[in-house]
Amino acid sequence: MYFDVDESGHTGTNLFDKNQPMLYYGVLSAKTNLDLLAASEVQKARKKLGVERLHAAEIGIGGLIEVFASLLALQKRYGPTFDIYRVAKPDHAIICFFDQVFDQGMNPAMTWTGYWTPMRYVLLLKVASLFDDDIAKRAWKARIDTNDASAEAELVYVCRALESRIAHIPDQRSQEIIGDALRWAIAQPNDIYYNCKTKKDVLTMTPNVIGFQTVMHGIAKRLKGPKATASITVDQQSQFNKAQRNLAEFYANARDIPWEAGPGMPKMDLRKIPTAPIIFRSSKDSVGLELVDCYLWIFKKLIEGQEIPPEFYPLIKAQANRAKTDEISIGAISKRWSDWFDELPEPTAEQLAAGKKMQQQDEARRKDAIKRA
Repeated sequence: MYFDVDESGHTGTNLFDKNQPMLYYGVLSAKTNLDLLAASEVQKARKKLGVERLHAAEIGIGGLIEVFASLLALQKRYGPTFDIYRVAKPDHAIICFFDQVFDQGMNPAMTWTGYWTPMRYVLLLKVASLFDDDIAKRAWKARIDTNDASAEAELVYVCRALESRIAHIPDQRSQEIIGDALRWAIAQPNDIYYNCKTKKDVLTMTPNVIGFQTVMHGIAKRLKGPKATASITVDQQSQFNKAQRNLAEFYANARDIPWEAGPGMPKMDLRKIPTAPIIFRSSKDSVGLELVDCYLWIFKKLIEGQEIPPEFYPLIKAQANRAKTDEISIGAISKRWSDWFDELPEPTAEQLAAGKKMQQQDEARRKDAIKRA
């Protein structure tokens, strides 16, 4: 299969641009090579508009309407599928904070079940409720600061600010666990290993690379099996292409490794990750990238609730029961795991007894770590 990947809403390490709170990735997949088979139709559309390439932001709604017959003809002829993935950038800062500060392997004041089971997401939502924009910005500033001293000072400030708001959490047990973990981080900031050490590390933390993980998993789900082949073309831009390539190569090399985070946690299945190298090209040299840019522009407006010209409806309808989507955000995590907890069966007496014993053992370990801090 052939995959063309484009992104929108890129602001790099600036996660708090109010005009672009979301990073989008669009993936157009087809069984045939659109770069070859769609070339004449796209060339005709370019000629009609008098442009070198179809770039939706440049030609605008009017231009897209003029050439929409060509887009729809290609959709009907080759049946490409469009998938869209999103990262809520301000939420990403909070999720990064939680993943590092409340990592039970780093922070012994954290409960084992609070990080290595789905209870992690319950606590994440409660910690997220303590943040405001200023604290989220400072948490992210510390995360990407390569100077250990200033990053740790900023981390301590953030943890103290959150700890002062613990009373806003309604249940006492969550107050205790979150408060203990924050106080341990305040006392031992260097043991949290919170900040990035190099500029290269900073790139791997950006929504562009985190979102690309969902792209690679989405592509794997589109392939029929581990032996299926894929050609992946990604829009060329200097800042993140190397990090995207490194991620794809890491996944490809780890296909046979079982990835399990803990009981009830999502398992990362890399068996169908394609092994062929990613191709980076300019949209000026790729018909597939021109097409995915147009699809992404249309569907982004649809998702954001903006007015869509009726001319675009047939293309949207063609994807209605085929497209896949995923989102990294506090809201998406809340919905996904609320549904999961609602469907849990009632535990048996034996399960309750085993759980209580495990909790007692972990609580003794946790309290001892706090005492020795």
